Amino acid sequence: MKRCHHLCRLLHLWLSLVILSFSHSSYGDNVTYDHRALVINGVRRVLISGSIHYPRSTPEMWPDLIQKAKDGGLDVVETYVFWNLHEPVQGQYDFEGRKDIVKFVKTAAEAGLYVHLRIGPYVCAEWNYGGFPLWLHFIPGIKFRTDNEPFKTEMQRFTAKIVDMMKQENLYASQGGPIILSQIENEYGNIDSAYGAAAQRYIQWSASMALSLDTGVPWVMCQQSDAPDPIINTCNGFYCDQFSPNSNNKPKMWTENWSGWFLSFGGSAPYRPPQDLAFAVARFFQRGGTFQNYYMYQGGTNFGRTTGGPFIATSYDYDAPIDEYGLLNQPKWGHLRDLHKVIKKCEPALIATDPAYTSLGQNLEAHVYKTSSGACAAFLANINTQDATVKFNGKTYQLPGWSVSILPDCKNVVYNTAQINSQETTSEMRYLSSISEGTNQPLSRLSSSGWSYIKEPVGISKADAFTRKGLVEQINTTADASDYLWYSISFNITMGEPWLISGEQTLLHVESLGHVLRAFVNGYYIGGAMGSADSTKISLSKLIILDKGKNTIDLLSATVGLQNYGAFFDLSGAGVTGPVTLSANGVTFDLSPYVWTYQIGLKGEDMSLFDDSDDSASLWLSDSTLPTNVPLVWYKTQFQAPAGNDPVAIDFTGMGKGEAWINGKSIGRFWPNYTAPLSGCSDSCNYKGAYSSSKCLKKCGKPSQQLYHVPRSFLKEGANTMVLFEEEGGDPTKISFATRHTGSLCAHVSEMHPAPVNFEVYPELAVSKQKLGPMVHVTCPGPDQLINEVKFASFGTPQGTCGSYSHGKCSSTNALSVVQQACVGMNSCRVPVSTKAFGDPCRGVTKSLAIEATCSS
Repeated sequence: MKRCHHLCRLLHLWLSLVILSFSHSSYGDNVTYDHRALVINGVRRVLISGSIHYPRSTPEMWPDLIQKAKDGGLDVVETYVFWNLHEPVQGQYDFEGRKDIVKFVKTAAEAGLYVHLRIGPYVCAEWNYGGFPLWLHFIPGIKFRTDNEPFKTEMQRFTAKIVDMMKQENLYASQGGPIILSQIENEYGNIDSAYGAAAQRYIQWSASMALSLDTGVPWVMCQQSDAPDPIINTCNGFYCDQFSPNSNNKPKMWTENWSGWFLSFGGSAPYRPPQDLAFAVARFFQRGGTFQNYYMYQGGTNFGRTTGGPFIATSYDYDAPIDEYGLLNQPKWGHLRDLHKVIKKCEPALIATDPAYTSLGQNLEAHVYKTSSGACAAFLANINTQDATVKFNGKTYQLPGWSVSILPDCKNVVYNTAQINSQETTSEMRYLSSISEGTNQPLSRLSSSGWSYIKEPVGISKADAFTRKGLVEQINTTADASDYLWYSISFNITMGEPWLISGEQTLLHVESLGHVLRAFVNGYYIGGAMGSADSTKISLSKLIILDKGKNTIDLLSATVGLQNYGAFFDLSGAGVTGPVTLSANGVTFDLSPYVWTYQIGLKGEDMSLFDDSDDSASLWLSDSTLPTNVPLVWYKTQFQAPAGNDPVAIDFTGMGKGEAWINGKSIGRFWPNYTAPLSGCSDSCNYKGAYSSSKCLKKCGKPSQQLYHVPRSFLKEGANTMVLFEEEGGDPTKISFATRHTGSLCAHVSEMHPAPVNFEVYPELAVSKQKLGPMVHVTCPGPDQLINEVKFASFGTPQGTCGSYSHGKCSSTNALSVVQQACVGMNSCRVPVSTKAFGDPCRGVTKSLAIEATCSS
């Protein structure tokens, strides 16, 4: 039997490799669909997909991210195409570096994964201006996303450009490539009513235009209930089990299952419990779904000025299964991997028939897929928040609240969404003790002697400044060439204005559409104000002292990403639109209608101070006293890259707001002093019950984002250059460098858990799956690492979470020694959750095993 078992496994592996080798054949794949599923080469497929956006990581990261996605059970990688990234100037294209979408698609293909290419070209995605290039806004007569000829001309031109690029590289499945789906438009159905009858004409045109490009693969429209045939309408949301396509001839598809939520500057950090995410996925397949995509599977980083919102943070971690740095987010990644394995075991039944529904009680459901050939898979769901006992096919099953149990043979529970077998890991930032370039200071704190600086001039300093009567809207003025626009006005105080007396207090009041405002009077900073993700508008009032004679008021307005969602979002404004008034002695004078001088951007931006070049070397000052906690300063220093390959981050504690560059590459905006609200967070979040983006929050009262990712590919051997622009005022000597590591490995499994899904990794047990019981299995993150310590082990009724476990009222006395013997010195270990291993410390009580261990190289 053992010899047969190994031969069968080898045969299965060989067949898998043969199938994979033909999956993207040179002859091309025929991709169609019917009412149940996508059909590839005549075979219905159950497909698990995940979003990884190529510009939110680096080409050096792509192979590892995609391999981790494949190891997690994904079949498909999904990505948007970002128009403003590729065509920043009309007719001038950029597909280099992080923008090399062809390379990204080919990397997915090399890993054996399919690709869903969401061309849009509107993408939302918390991306600047929804992915549209700003030059589009200035085309005469244009109206976005409606039946408008100038817009349709440009949309078709760019969509055809992307399709042609893919065709030239033979990347569509019909050509032997990995792309099995494309998307046109994006979530238009959420807002199309605002566009009236023209919306329907626009959708019909979009569908016809996409089909005319002849990709040889199906097209989808998400959140578009009236998507014309043969376009497949799909669902986006936290739950899509109740969704039905608009035709009985189309499959049930979920293009965005939100694995978490995005982070905003000034907001708390949202997260989604893995039990609830798994519940949502299982419910979707239970009720007839066959294509499901995680948005996001790896969120990544909003480098440069790519964030939308406004006020979207630089981190786009999204609480995804793979974190911003490319490390596994456990137990989410592992719990979903196990779910994917079980779904695949059910695939023969899922693709063969529609599910049969049976009520097992109030909010208790069974869906069964059963074929004439004997394939059978069952899903038992408890949609209540309380545990339940149900009878199904003559057997009794325990169903935890808000969970789905999956029975691939309609008899035995192999997986329950609420019971996590996967290990959990904690992440830690290790602050560095490496030596910064040219100093003897550790990287954890860079001394003032290592910094040089240039002060950005207050007000108008560039030759291309211009004047206008009245106040101008910012985005129409800057075309987003910079975050910054200076508004400047000068006036004289004479005896002719007796109400306005020099040396006495005067109230300056400024109204702005946002997003951030800094005010200066006669070259001195008097204060600022900022909007928020909920409301960008600003109202600033400050008491000032004016001089006799000439006075100058300089207002620096800054954007924090442009609007990316909503009807007519492209018309959302920013900047100082007034009124701007002075009030004293009961009289108010409005400066708004007078002549103002404007400057787009900063002088330091025009001089490219952020570049890693020697052109501006002579301008940088290295005084013994470094100016700190003052606005408008450029800072520069050099440092050595941290040793090793661990992900690198910068802790910007001590700084205000600005942007950072490493060797000339922007790692994004930093804003560590914008803290989250004090309330709304909790130490734990109950996964039971419907999830929303505000249900589970952390980091209340703390900086929304304190750590900022520096990709390893941005660094080089020897001296590295860091340049900062500090807008508000900060102290760069307080900046810290750190590397991200896995801290503890934890697992907490009860006697009631199913056996591990990946039971095939235990061939030496030589037992059938039905005889294998629950088991704790932990593995070090690196292949060369070994478990060096078991910090905690308890068999009985342990309590707490990873990093803070404690013994309960019932605890085996030999748990620690048993786990130590099984795990210490091993890269991976497994321990049965059984009284045979630990004895029975409390009869008649359901027991569990909790362990915490650490690894070292």
